Amino acid sequence: MCALRCLLLMAFVAFSSAALAADSLMVATTTSTQDTGLLDYLQPLLLKETDIDVKWISTGGGKALEHGKNCDVDVLLVHAPDAELKMVEEGLAVDRRPVMYAVVDRAMADQRVQYSVM
Repeated sequence: MCALRCLLLMAFVAFSSAALAADSLMVATTTSTQDTGLLDYLQPLLLKETDIDVKWISTGGGKALEHGKNCDVDVLLVHAPDAELKMVEEGLAVDRRPVMYAVVDRAMADQRVQYSVM
């Protein structure tokens, strides 16, 4: 978990110019990351290590991407590679970085879901 925490910390801070100039950082992500408890675990650690209050919007993947397209958030943590790459190609997102694999429920037990941060 330490490696994941460090990787996400670097991704959120290093790839977001908003983080450099703000006391808070708004992140849109999927409900599956909320359901696992990952966000609740990471939030106080990120605040302690960076002094940046990370605020989460946990929603469906498509809605999270819409938040990014509308500039409602500073960072996206999602698992929709084709849509992510399209956003980058269109100039709607930058610095897409793979950060973790997860299996989010039993129905996906044979799959590893790739999450990226942008």
